[in-house]
Formats: sequence, C-alpha cells, structure tokens
Amino acid sequence: MDADDVAEELYRLPPVQFTAARNAQVVAAKRAGDAATARRIAAFHKPTLAAWASNLLARQKEEARQLLELAEALREAHRTLDPDRFRTLGHQQHAVVAGLARQAGGLARQAGQPVSPSVLHEVEQILRAVLADPEVAEQWAAGRLTKVPAVSTDFPGTSPLAQVSKKDAKTERPTPAPAREEAPDAAEAKRRARLKEAMKAATEAAAEASRRDDDVRRAEEEHERAAARRSAADERVALLTAQLGEAEQERRTAAEAADEASERVRDAAREQKAAQRKSASTSRAVDRLSGGPSGR
Repeated sequence: MDADDVAEELYRLPPVQFTAARNAQVVAAKRAGDAATARRIAAFHKPTLAAWASNLLARQKEEARQLLELAEALREAHRTLDPDRFRTLGHQQHAVVAGLARQAGGLARQAGQPVSPSVLHEVEQILRAVLADPEVAEQWAAGRLTKVPAVSTDFPGTSPLAQVSKKDAKTERPTPAPAREEAPDAAEAKRRARLKEAMKAATEAAAEASRRDDDVRRAEEEHERAAARRSAADERVALLTAQLGEAEQERRTAAEAADEASERVRDAAREQKAAQRKSASTSRAVDRLSGGPSGR
C-alpha cells in the first residue's frame, strides 16, 4: 500500500466521507503489517469544504496550468519591478480567480457536495494565496490543501533593496567610489523602494476591490433569492385569491339554490295544506251522501 496513492484517493472524497475512509485505510495498512504507512495515513488531515473544492480544481490540468502560469508571471513582474506588466496581470488576476472559483463550485456540485457562496469566497482566498505564495501553490498543485491559507498581498523574496544590494556587490571595486558617484545608486534605491511600496499598495487595493466585488456578488445573490421567494409568495397569494373568488361564487350559487329550495318547500307546504283541506271536504261530502234516506 502506498500512502501517496491513498492520499490521492482520500482528498478526492467530499469532506463528510474523509474521516471514515481514512480510518479504514489505516486499519487496512495495519492488517498488512505496514505500520509506517498506517502512521502516514493517520496523519492526513480532513480538508475544509473550500480546501476540498480547490483541490478538485487543482486536478483539472488546464485550469491548474493557467493559474500557476499567472502566479509565475505575477512574481516575475514583481521581481523585475515592471509596474505596467504587474498592473495588466493584476486585472487579469481578478477575472481568473473569480472564474476558477465558480468552476470549483461546479466541480463540487458534480461530486455531490454543493457549496455555499461563503465557501466559494474562501476558494477565492485560496486561489489568491496560490498566486502570491510559491509554497501554497505547490501544496495546491498536489491537491492536498486542508484549509484556507493566510492571504498574502506581497510576493516573497522580491525586495528591491535586496536586489540593489546584490547589484552593488557584483560591481563593487576595491577602491571606494567618490561620494558623487554613490548618489545615483542611492537615488535608484529610493526609487525602487518607492516603486515597491506603490506596487504593494496597488496589490492591497486590488485585493480589497476583489473583496468588495465578492460582497456585491453575495448581496446580489441574496437579493435574487429574496426576489424569488417574493415572486413565489405573490404567485401563492394570487392562487389563493383566485380560489377565494371561486369559493365566494360557489357560496353565492349555493345560497341562491338554497333560497329557491326554500321557496319550493313553502309552495309544497301550501299545496299540501290545500290538498288536505280538499281531502277533508271530500270526506265530509262522502259521509253526508252515505247517510241519505236509508241512513236516517
């Protein structure tokens, strides 16, 4: 049994199935007499829903390549202090992250575990961390993230001052340069430092704008759900109103039928009384005729 193969299988499963499947694999490894593999498998951590959804995305080769290439391009633009390139890639970053997060949501639904808008927001955090941090990118590409990493708005190992120092170290001469020759280097270092700070501020502003975009999207989704509930309620009210109108019509029809029936009952009662009087009168006449001369 290979622990990496087990991990590949486990991290594809929805989180609700992870723990039971992992424990079963630990038991299987122990029964096979492989205690070391059992310990490695037991150390695998259950992923959050957002981490699991992002892991599904990492297994899509084209999408993973797109994000990792964008991450490398962003880091290169930051290393070379190319503000135009960095700005262009920054705009591209928002569209790519939002699109890939939606795709991760679709993959989660296909796997039988739909995720909420808040989880998709966490997926976007993961993707931004992948762009900013090579270590996170490596973990994500392996499909084994277990939680949302801290989002970094800076790119490590890109200090312009450090770059200037390296440049100076390469061109350093045994004889100190005159003070007037050091001024351009100092000015360049300051310019690079200012540019570094401006790019960092631009990255932070872009991240904040992205978060605001997320807020707007969630608000729009909530509005759509509320509007759908209102529409359903309006339809229900319209249906009940129509049913009430039909019931009122049925009541009026029944009332009219009842009034007509009552009138027929009264007419029948009058006719009954008249028939009874006629019958009584006829009976008396028969009695009188029966008591004629022979009766007297």
